[in-house]
Amino acid sequence: MKSFDRAALTAILADGAKALSLNVSDVQLTKLIDYLALMSKWNSVYNLTAVRDPVQMVTQHLLDSLAAVSAFDGAKNVLDVGAGGGLPGIVLAIWAAEAQPQMRVSMIDTVHKKTAFLTQVKAELGLSNVSVYTARVEQFEAPQKFDVITSRAFAELSDFVNWSGHLLADGGEFIALKGVSPDAEVAQLPAGWKVREVRALHVPTLQAERHLIFIERVGS
Repeated sequence: MKSFDRAALTAILADGAKALSLNVSDVQLTKLIDYLALMSKWNSVYNLTAVRDPVQMVTQHLLDSLAAVSAFDGAKNVLDVGAGGGLPGIVLAIWAAEAQPQMRVSMIDTVHKKTAFLTQVKAELGLSNVSVYTARVEQFEAPQKFDVITSRAFAELSDFVNWSGHLLADGGEFIALKGVSPDAEVAQLPAGWKVREVRALHVPTLQAERHLIFIERVGS
């Protein structure tokens, strides 16, 4: 299905959310599909994703990110590094607006086209819990530090923590979204950091491995 059939895509998304045991409201479903429509529209110019088929985008982008949101339960101040087209940051923000209203989601990317897209999504979807920054994360100074820093397909784990460790609050943690369990990257983590947990995820209708890697400071 190359055309954008909102009703069909919404049904696929609702079934997937149910399979993930997530309570996703009609408002959230509508916003998630609105986001996908914007991504599909802007993609031809801004090259946000290699995935072109809307059905595959529901699985590989929306459900892939929704599968991870429960890991952010209780987080107050989240940073998505190398946010790109907004995965998982925009999906997390749409979910959190109802499920975790105290949560704020900041997204940072070096590519102005991508942050322009994220700013447009924020405006069109009315996401008051979102902040967007155009900067290199290693040079970024945030108004306040983050209790969770996340990324999806951004960089190797050692670079991820080296570049953004100065932004992590005391007692905070990194949550990296990865495909196959990155054992070699885990082994190469810099001194002062440890993996607390490697959690396998099941994404409905996706025939591929997905893992969350939880990283914290040694002694925290």
